[in-house]
Amino acid sequence: MAGLQEVLHLLKIPAMKVFQKEIRLRPYARGYHLITPEILEGIPEISELRSGLLHIFIKHTSASLTVNENADPTVRSDFESHLNKLVPENAPYYAHTLEGPDDMPAHIKASLMGSSVQIPLSGGKPNLGTWQGIYLCEHRNHASGRKLVLTAFGT
Repeated sequence: MAGLQEVLHLLKIPAMKVFQKEIRLRPYARGYHLITPEILEGIPEISELRSGLLHIFIKHTSASLTVNENADPTVRSDFESHLNKLVPENAPYYAHTLEGPDDMPAHIKASLMGSSVQIPLSGGKPNLGTWQGIYLCEHRNHASGRKLVLTAFGT
């Protein structure tokens, strides 16, 4: 009986490859930071994939990830301004306040923005739009470096 790899070869179906890395970002100030270069440096194996997906997950509850405009830096400050109005610090109804006035708003902002993003891979690189980049959304005033799990899979 033929093994799975042999059957895939006979059917001309390429075998799926999976790569996973955990990286630690340097500490960033509060705000929105393009981290696309750090992601690409962290998992160079994506160059082996003709097509697939890159999943990026942040292992923290007070920071988040998003894909957005990578050219005009005012987008980053507008994100910060808008979310600070939407989720203010020192709201009198917060019960979780022991870790400082930025902590509970950081948790809410992280839930609103999301803990992961998926990017299509084509021709060994992320298939982002011309003006798209991957952002770390740092919601704390004094955060340490953040850990990301990068998982790339495809053929």
